[in-house]
Parts: sequence; structure tokens; C-alpha cells
Amino acid sequence: MCDQKQPEKRTKEKVQAQLDEWKVELDKLKAKASEAGSEAQVILNKHIDTLEVKIKDGTKKLANVADVTDEAWDEVKEGVESAWKTLKSAFNKDDEPEVKA
Repeated sequence: MCDQKQPEKRTKEKVQAQLDEWKVELDKLKAKASEAGSEAQVILNKHIDTLEVKIKDGTKKLANVADVTDEAWDEVKEGVESAWKTLKSAFNKDDEPEVKA
């Protein structure tokens, strides 16, 4: 039984660490937006809003991991992995809007 919970624990720790890292990146982006010109702020703030929604969704998915039964683990894991891919894509530096300060 203890061994069965290890994948969930590792997944939860991995996702939480990445969410924490992305929150730091989001804070940096907010700082960048606050120093940008008004047009750039609008663009960056839209991107920030999108990222915040995705982080919130990822946090909800992570909370589901804690409540999952062994039987439902595979289904929940798929949902977490899907949210993870979406967040990872959203935080891809190549997708960050280019703005001039």
C-alpha cells in the first residue's frame, strides 16, 4: 500500500515544484509589465491573466491528487499531466509576447 502511494507523492511533489517555479516567473513578468509602457502593459497583463488562470487550474488539479483513491489514480494522473503540458506550453519563453518598454 505504501509503495502504491509513491507515484502520487512523486507526481504531486514534481508538479508543486514546477508550479512554484512558474509563480516566480509570473512575478518577474508582473514586474516587467509594471515597468513597461502603457501599450506593452496591456499586452503583458493579458498574458499574465492567462497564466494566472492556468496556474489556478494546475493548482486545482494538484489538489485532486491528494484526494485520489488507488483505483482512480490513472485517470487523475492523466488530468494532471494534461494540465501540466498546458501550463508548460503557456510558460514557454517563445510564447511570451514581445513588447518594447
